[in-house]
Amino acid sequence: MLNGNDPARPRNNLVAVAICCLLAVFEGFDLQSAGVAAPRLAPDLGLGPDALGWFFSVSTFGLMLGAAIGGRLSDQLGRKTTLLFSVAVFGLLSIATGLATDLNGLLWARFLTGVGLGGALPNLIAIVAESVEPRLRGRAVGFLYAGLPCGGAVASLVSLAGADPSDWRVIFHVGGVGPLLALALAIPLLPNPSKAAPSNVADERSGFVEAVAGEGRGLTTMLLWLAFFLALLIMYLLLSWLPSLLIGQGLSRPDAGLVQMAFNLAGAAGSVVTGWLMDHPKGRPVTILAVFGASATSLVAAAVAPPSLVVFLFVGAALGATISGVQSTVYGMAPSFYPARLRGTGVGAAVVMGRLGSAAGPLLAASLIGAGRAPGQVLLALLPILAAGGAVCLWLSARSAATDN
Repeated sequence: MLNGNDPARPRNNLVAVAICCLLAVFEGFDLQSAGVAAPRLAPDLGLGPDALGWFFSVSTFGLMLGAAIGGRLSDQLGRKTTLLFSVAVFGLLSIATGLATDLNGLLWARFLTGVGLGGALPNLIAIVAESVEPRLRGRAVGFLYAGLPCGGAVASLVSLAGADPSDWRVIFHVGGVGPLLALALAIPLLPNPSKAAPSNVADERSGFVEAVAGEGRGLTTMLLWLAFFLALLIMYLLLSWLPSLLIGQGLSRPDAGLVQMAFNLAGAAGSVVTGWLMDHPKGRPVTILAVFGASATSLVAAAVAPPSLVVFLFVGAALGATISGVQSTVYGMAPSFYPARLRGTGVGAAVVMGRLGSAAGPLLAASLIGAGRAPGQVLLALLPILAAGGAVCLWLSARSAATDN
């Protein structure tokens, strides 16, 4: 086992963070592959709106199941083992999605892909958080989270590269082969974090209840769940509906796609910058206020901006950077609330709550649009949700500063 003075340890930690960030890119690719492939997939398989809705939603249920199971297995079997198995699952099942020939096969493949994706994320967060000193944890998780929008942008590029309508299958094949190849690096190079040895019999009873409510963590966990729910509600509403909302405001479909790409790429930068700022405990409240305030300003700008590609490229980039910054504040604080032996379970439970928000966001937009709300009104409806999330994050930042370990 490496000791604190071993010069190999910083190098191993850097390798762990780099591999996790690479895997996060493929996670982001597969998370957004369904939305990118849908315009070509639906006519090729003859899917109507209802079937397409199930195609979008079924992976969310898999994500929730996978996050719950993956987080728990992380604490029992180890981070590396659970992560590698989860990556193998979502890689293989992404390939299976591209091989599907009917709706039933498509739905099963996407559900099981979601299980793998959900199992990987809490382990990625835990490994990165445990591979760096607490004072560097925010920026490390920020780099990790930046991989998700980068992966979404790559999925868009893969889609744009194909001219044949049947090329929707290539998106899922790339999304499957990529992580499987990355495993060839991860298996030999990813360090296996040491498991904390239980100090007494009570420590061995490290169940779900102890993880989320033990040692006075109950209120903190509930507020963290709320923060995850609200943050992912906003993010996935925009990921799912932003192109359609932009088209409703007068942009062409290709222009809306360019704005969505700007949203993703700027989101990667916003995650890294916010993570770096969150590593300064005394400045966390100011960072949170700035990120949430800038997000609100960007939403207002997107709601009232004229239908100009140049204007919306700037507005979309600002929206992506700030909304991803919101995610970075939540993901960055989460690991500090749980001891190492329970971190996978605690973070996994928070990810599950976030996935409920990711399912609620698109449904909220659909209900508002169905009620006759204009695109700008849908964007403005996110302001009170954003304000509530900011208030919860301010409270959590004070707790995070006191519990960093």
